[in-house]
Amino acid sequence: MIPVLERVRVPRPGGGRPRTRPDHVSGDKAISSRRNLRRRQIKHTIPEPRNQRANWQHRGSQGGRPTGFDKSLYKRRNEVERTVDVLKASRAVATRHDKRACVFHGTVTLAAMRLWLRS
Repeated sequence: MIPVLERVRVPRPGGGRPRTRPDHVSGDKAISSRRNLRRRQIKHTIPEPRNQRANWQHRGSQGGRPTGFDKSLYKRRNEVERTVDVLKASRAVATRHDKRACVFHGTVTLAAMRLWLRS
């Protein structure tokens, strides 16, 4: 997750240096929101695992504030996962035989272009 966040570049509408923080991030329970996103002050919609929720409830007022969770934003995460599944329908993307990352990036870009042209 950290290498992906470091590569984020959000272009500004009027030009200038791109922003390096996204407005909002959605993810599944495997992403540790406290470590990866809260330090960077990025808003997020990630469900908390039960053990983390129980831990901060057990600590009482020392456990901190519970995280907010927006179910309607979380449902949109499904769209991204379905798109990734469609991209993986391309055998070259699913198996990743390319040795270099730049070549694989081109393969994914080509698969995305084919998906876009079909729709």
